[in-house]
Amino acid sequence: MSFFEEFREGTRIRHARGKTVEAYENHLLTHMTLNTAQVHFNKDFAASEPNKRRLVFGGATLSVVLGLASQDCAAQAIAELSLDKMRLNHPVFHGDTLYAASEILECRPFETKNAGEVLFRHWGFNQDGALVLEVERRALIRKRGGRAAEHLDAERLDAETPR
Repeated sequence: MSFFEEFREGTRIRHARGKTVEAYENHLLTHMTLNTAQVHFNKDFAASEPNKRRLVFGGATLSVVLGLASQDCAAQAIAELSLDKMRLNHPVFHGDTLYAASEILECRPFETKNAGEVLFRHWGFNQDGALVLEVERRALIRKRGGRAAEHLDAERLDAETPR
């Protein structure tokens, strides 16, 4: 699936690839977001916590799952409209491999003729099949034959963006 017209409510997708989460990826995103929770980057501190090892930052888990889903769900995305109802269901650690699946919950027209809104539910699973993340994502998806720049009223989107 790629263009808005190809998405059908109720369709479920098991995304083809997996991604092993490396320590450097977790450290980079943890520090880029100024997350100061030591359990993500301090090995000595993490050893004293219940899991006894460094925990992957939830933002990194979200990023990997969204990335795995993007080939099938967002190849023609023009804008991310919302992320909602995110749950981190199970811890992720360095070296875990994540996989993703998605369901199309809703397809609806957008105010321009060249794009539509699609609401997805994405799930992330680790190598053992444990559900690690679930999130709903609403994206503006280009219709076949439309140009990406035609779909956005930049002034309206800018005015609606919270400051």
